[in-house]
Amino acid sequence: MAAPLLPASRPAMTRRTLLKSAAVAAGALAAPRWLPAAQLGPDSRVSFTGADSLRAHAQARGLFYGASVHPALLDLDGLANGNTADPYTELVVSQANILVAENAMKWEALRPTAATFNFAPADRLLRFATLAQQRVRGHNLCWHEALPAWFKATATTTNARNLLVEHIQTVAGRYKGQIHSWDVVNEAVEPKDGRPDGLRTSPWLGLVGPDYIELAFQTAAAADPGAKLVYNEYGIELDTAEDAAKRGHVMMLLRRLKARNIPIHAVGIQSHLQATGPQPGIGLQTLIRDVRKLGLDAYITELDVNTHNLEGGPEAQDYAVAQVYRNYLGLVLAEPNVPVVLTWGITAAHTFLNESSEPWIRRADGFRQHPLPFDDDYRPTPAFIALRNAIDYSRPLVATPAAPATPQIDPNSLYKPFRVQGSPTTAPPPASLPPTPQEQ
Repeated sequence: MAAPLLPASRPAMTRRTLLKSAAVAAGALAAPRWLPAAQLGPDSRVSFTGADSLRAHAQARGLFYGASVHPALLDLDGLANGNTADPYTELVVSQANILVAENAMKWEALRPTAATFNFAPADRLLRFATLAQQRVRGHNLCWHEALPAWFKATATTTNARNLLVEHIQTVAGRYKGQIHSWDVVNEAVEPKDGRPDGLRTSPWLGLVGPDYIELAFQTAAAADPGAKLVYNEYGIELDTAEDAAKRGHVMMLLRRLKARNIPIHAVGIQSHLQATGPQPGIGLQTLIRDVRKLGLDAYITELDVNTHNLEGGPEAQDYAVAQVYRNYLGLVLAEPNVPVVLTWGITAAHTFLNESSEPWIRRADGFRQHPLPFDDDYRPTPAFIALRNAIDYSRPLVATPAAPATPQIDPNSLYKPFRVQGSPTTAPPPASLPPTPQEQ
């Protein structure tokens, strides 16, 4: 997904403010069948740290939950010293067991010139994830967008193949053994371009030829043999004629790769969804089951919900977004070959849906979007409840969620030092929580 770079910083909330906002009223969310009624109502409070976190619930069921992040916004020094005061950092560590860089591992970020690499932001992410005991996805090794400015003038039919191989060898080789999965090729299918094979008429197709996809996967497998290798795509989720056509071509591509013994382990389903209009259904379910027959997993790699066409204020957004999370995750997580769910961001404070002025993003009423599990003030949204419950109902427990092996914020107080090393402490919830916004 092409996302604009966000500002380097956001005004920090105080610990007192974050603690005060730690509960959220979920009354705007209609009760799904599997959501206990006790969690609903205008006076309900949501505990979301420690054993109640998304991370703990996912790990207890053998799943990965994670999010895209901006390494520059993460308080690496504070995390290393065990005393971070940054709410974004605390949220990322407490909620996710896998991370992906939103921009820092794309060509444009890594290759300032044809002859040099800038690994500082990516290295920062890997160091952060090591301290936080998280895995990292690599995004991405080959894409037609986010190419550096020098690429167009430098890449030719003579050298493009070598450029691609060198890039993958250098990047995947640098992080060998440290990456859970690579998005090796991103968005290579576009039926509207009219090719019989469905491939997008991208710079890579024009300069290298259709075998650039096979070349990328083979090179990635050699450079980082322990990583899962993924083909990542958007526009394949809905039960529309357009998405159905694209799904068909994606399946053709996957079958070609498997028939030629190209190393591939999963298909990434980006899942940038809309709160209005057609929704995912049987077509996506069939795709996931078909890739399972090929021996492949399906990863949900970039989940968020766009509300730009939705009428109503913030509460209407929260209701609609939670319903999309509920229905979508109930659909996909029911399939046994879906072990990974990442949202594209974790908080509305840092999402491209609130930074872009594109007409397909900007709301006419001026309200900020609420596309993710946490809001602008780092409070859990109704989508958080829907996501956590979808995780819980997707598979049986494989571990006890009460004692996740994860560094976390002390559930009792955000004033205490942030624990990084050693066994985390699970404390009971505070006897009373600050009032919700509705009670103030």
